[in-house]
Amino acid sequence: MKMKPTIRVNFEDFWAGYEKTNNYFYNLLAQKYEVIIDEKNPEILFYSCFGFKYLKYTCKRVLFLGENIRPDLTSCDLAFSYDFNSSNRHFRLPLYSLYIEHHNMLDKLNRKLSREEAEQIWKSKTNFCCMVVSNPDCKERIDFYHNLSKVKQVDSGGKYLNNVGGPVLDKFEFIKDYKFVLSFENGIHDGYTTEKVLEPMFMHCIPIYWGNKLVHKDFNKNRFVNYFDFNSEEAVIQKMLEIDSDDELGIQMIMEQPFNIKKVSYEEELQLVLKKLTKLIESDKPPIAQTLWSYVHRLKLKIPYYKKIAYSKLRG
Repeated sequence: MKMKPTIRVNFEDFWAGYEKTNNYFYNLLAQKYEVIIDEKNPEILFYSCFGFKYLKYTCKRVLFLGENIRPDLTSCDLAFSYDFNSSNRHFRLPLYSLYIEHHNMLDKLNRKLSREEAEQIWKSKTNFCCMVVSNPDCKERIDFYHNLSKVKQVDSGGKYLNNVGGPVLDKFEFIKDYKFVLSFENGIHDGYTTEKVLEPMFMHCIPIYWGNKLVHKDFNKNRFVNYFDFNSEEAVIQKMLEIDSDDELGIQMIMEQPFNIKKVSYEEELQLVLKKLTKLIESDKPPIAQTLWSYVHRLKLKIPYYKKIAYSKLRG
């Protein structure tokens, strides 16, 4: 049996609870390499945007961004993000792809419901609409929630605006009984799509989506209600009420496949990501952390800090 080549990696500056030996990139590399976690001297560092520990590493760096932040290619050799960026050192990999892997969603998402199954599921949904939100910063989401609540009951299961007796412990279990789920991103940018549109589909609900105006490039437009397909918020609400009062409309929607058929499949995407990583690993090119670009990146990080100090001094 042929031995796999060994690769030493580490993960820094990811979100709380990120597992170094059980994540999208580790599991993908493990298909081809014997992956060893080396926190002191890795060959490849994977990092995100929740800190600056990555700066102490001079090896090859791979950036992953799931947040609404544009990737800075002066800090890394390869970047994965939601962005539509044509650089050969960037690959578009929205957060929802990692979410599919983490929650083993693929088989259920790919399975098309029969007419009988869809009818049974839709008629079992006894509640109208819900949201699960802890971040209060998206004004559009909160305004829509309040306006929809004037028309019909909307249950809030998150920490913010909670009206169900406290934050829910299991989001999937909570939303499964609802026809609609408010799936507003925290912010808006072309390509920026998180798990918010995917979770309701996974539980056979209809997402009411706001965020990425190009979301139809990834997801089947017939499977969700896209805020940007309507001229007004009132029109979105009327569409929801129409579906709510006509079981046939809801049944047909949850029978639709979640992804745009023109989109690269999840399995193909995995192999493209592995190909990108393999090319970086096998490249003899010096890491960007050892070049002038690293100095440029550090300088860019310092400039906002110095501007803040100068502004403070001007104000006395």
